[in-house]
Amino acid sequence: MKFRLFNTQTRTKETVRGEKGKAFGIYCCGPTVYGPAHIGNFRTYVVQDTVVRLLKLLQISFQYIRNITDVDDKTIRNSIAQQQTLSDYVKPWIEKFHNDCKRLNLLPPTAEPRATETIEAQQELIQTLINKGHAYVRDGSVYFRIASFENYGRLSHLDNRVLQTQALNSAGRSNDADEYDREQVADFVLWKAYKPTDGDVFWESPWGRGRPGWHIECSAMSHLYLGQTVDLHTGGVDLCFPHHENEIAQSEAAYGAPFVRQWLHIAHLQVEGQKMSKSLGNLLTLDDLQARGYSPSSVRYALLSGHYRQTLNFTFDLMRSAQSALRKINIYTHALLSQSGINEETFEKRTENTVLPEKRTFLGDFFEALLDDLNVPKALGCLFTFMHQNPSPSKVQTGSLLGEWCAALYALGIEYEELDTDMPTVEIPNDIRALAEQRWAAKQARQFQEADRLRQILTENGWNILDRKDDYVLEPLKGKMPADI
Repeated sequence: MKFRLFNTQTRTKETVRGEKGKAFGIYCCGPTVYGPAHIGNFRTYVVQDTVVRLLKLLQISFQYIRNITDVDDKTIRNSIAQQQTLSDYVKPWIEKFHNDCKRLNLLPPTAEPRATETIEAQQELIQTLINKGHAYVRDGSVYFRIASFENYGRLSHLDNRVLQTQALNSAGRSNDADEYDREQVADFVLWKAYKPTDGDVFWESPWGRGRPGWHIECSAMSHLYLGQTVDLHTGGVDLCFPHHENEIAQSEAAYGAPFVRQWLHIAHLQVEGQKMSKSLGNLLTLDDLQARGYSPSSVRYALLSGHYRQTLNFTFDLMRSAQSALRKINIYTHALLSQSGINEETFEKRTENTVLPEKRTFLGDFFEALLDDLNVPKALGCLFTFMHQNPSPSKVQTGSLLGEWCAALYALGIEYEELDTDMPTVEIPNDIRALAEQRWAAKQARQFQEADRLRQILTENGWNILDRKDDYVLEPLKGKMPADI
């Protein structure tokens, strides 16, 4: 079974393949560590994690590199404002990122280079570009000369950008910011000359004190770990231009070889139909959602539930659906384990070491959808259809089904949570039941703001409400017993 992904550059689905005899090289643009990563960031990382999991299931050897940007305009500005060294400032945010990744069950990368740890490699790359006439020094800064690279703009398919940059270049303008808008782009900075506002953040270089620009960091780190050509480069769609476009230009200009074989970009995430932003107050983190009673596993499921190339509208209805779906999967898994006589620990080890079974009698359509450009919505539909059609698998089925089931859960990153069969029946207090009825009536009347308000009150009182097609189910939040409520 072939694994195909949509290549942003060619705009076609292509079979995932690397260079014969070499491990498949994946480079993922990681976080800039000036604060907690939000769920929009984690949508990208969860999709990337799914790709890596499928490679493992297919027994394809790989090198998975995800960088950390620990020096840029934001990290410098914030560290100075808080009167901390750069390393002291970013350390807790790196730890926070790693902790959130673990909670979301993201596999660790093969290597995780940091920009500040690869300065020498970045300087060598810059010097190569200067020697080849693709870069020039101006007032202690070094800029990439876009006009020297003929195919600039081919990834984003916007030829007018080339004309625009040539016009800006002729006017003598160049851009010194790490991030900039499309209207501002001209020759982009590779090395930024030191200025007093940088405080004690600088490195010595042949061009004077300074620090690297954002784009050169990724080109140097990918080359350091994966060589001149990367098999698969991924990131959010917002990085396609200018960041990835600039990576292509500086890498191919320096080494004269194709930089990337296949590009994978993940679409934006909205919250309740709006762009996620601080100004709207909807910049949600994993902690924010956990405080509302949603588990990290349900967040992961929700982030995966839409196709990665389509904008995902993240709503609290989506979160509740994710919780309900995971519960159904856990119940079915529990039934499988009970039928086969396998305990939870054995099942977890088997899932971690699983590979894609050659013969797929039960979940073949699930894996076919998943390997066809990560069509997770279709794959989930296949999974739930199977559970509906086979509510009680026989002992004869269980043995062969279990291998496919392990592979399916591994691919999605779903960790089985053992059902608490000893938990006593919980009596629902009258006031809680009344709140739930009011909330259901508000939802039916499409008064969604009031429905969310009542749901929040229920959550604060230790109760979770799961919506079904024609009714709802009330249950205590995980870890809450009647005496706690």
